Amino acid sequence: MNLEELRKENEVLDIFCELVQIPSPSLKEEKVIEWILNFAKKNEIDAKCDNYGNVYINIPAKDSTKEPIMLSSHMDVVGDDSPIELILDGDYIKAKGRTLGADDKVGVACALKLAKDIKNGIVDAAGGLEITFTRDEETGMSGAEHLEFDKFKSKYVLVCDADKLGQLQVSGASYTNAKIIVKGLKGGHSGIDIADTTRLNAAKLIAELIAEFPQGVYYTDNTGVITSCNIGAIVAGGVQNSVASIVEKGTKTNNYIEEIMKKSSTNIINTLGMASYSIRSASVEKENELKALMQSIINKFNKKYKGLAEAEIEFEIHLLPFEKADDDRIEKVHTKACEIVGIKNDISSFHAGAETHIYCHNKNSKGEYFMPSLLGLADVYNMHSAAEKVDYKTLLKGYEVIKNTFINFNK
Repeated sequence: MNLEELRKENEVLDIFCELVQIPSPSLKEEKVIEWILNFAKKNEIDAKCDNYGNVYINIPAKDSTKEPIMLSSHMDVVGDDSPIELILDGDYIKAKGRTLGADDKVGVACALKLAKDIKNGIVDAAGGLEITFTRDEETGMSGAEHLEFDKFKSKYVLVCDADKLGQLQVSGASYTNAKIIVKGLKGGHSGIDIADTTRLNAAKLIAELIAEFPQGVYYTDNTGVITSCNIGAIVAGGVQNSVASIVEKGTKTNNYIEEIMKKSSTNIINTLGMASYSIRSASVEKENELKALMQSIINKFNKKYKGLAEAEIEFEIHLLPFEKADDDRIEKVHTKACEIVGIKNDISSFHAGAETHIYCHNKNSKGEYFMPSLLGLADVYNMHSAAEKVDYKTLLKGYEVIKNTFINFNK
């Protein structure tokens, strides 16, 4: 069976193929927004854009005693706006020579199919359904940040953006940057002043300091929550003139590190060294514990080198953590839905950021904090690369999972 025949037999697959053939790089989603709005109008689905261009769909509840649930997916993809030619390769759909965009048009397609099936009475909408399609998830999550949260009635949000069928991720890591600064209180010339034991080299000192810091996984538990730190860069004063020369000459190279080292200064006693770290955790308690450990290492260093050198550490939060809630309602209904479809779900934590992190720190129209989960509705491979592909059979099952999750939620 070819792709056209598969599309005729499976509407969710047809919707998906239509969507991925519309290029929608971050903040250039206009064409896919237009397609979604036209789809909604054709099927008499209430859809509108907010002031930022996010799309909102509302299907009212038939039973006012039932609460609604929200599905959320993002419309933008990694890649450019060049044409997309689809290829069916066995069980996989991919794009010729470029990123497919299954992330996250799998989620958009499943949500639109569910909205249509509810509207046509194929699926009972006892509790109603809210859907958000956001912009710019891939580069900054600005779409989610601009959502009009206080207009949503739902408490539970299913963010359909994981990359494996059956995934239900109930917590996700924060993203905090740490910057370490070491200063030598006296500089000098390495030929003239090298014997002066009061002139400590900041490059040497920061290497000594970093050797005391943890690297990699600091903590993990049986729920899958990982707390980690990773060093990203180390810079010391000897590169100052070399970098200035590269900028002045407009040097172009594929290896700036090597270019910098060619002309870095070796005849100075450095007075400044800096290092950058990332810290990730889905547990505020464990992240704070790791930060306290890093600060204690700084304090110990400052005590050792008092009067000769000093160090400091600065923390900057880029993304607050998505912590696991005590409420397990979604876990139960998702488990049941997967059983109906004939698959086993995987409930876990993830060590990255997603729009779940935005939702969980905001409140709905009732003043309740949202309770998001991250769902996988298809197996997507090689995400964000030219080799990206999706197993279409898992996408068909993924729709059945989200449909039965919705049905079970309303029971």
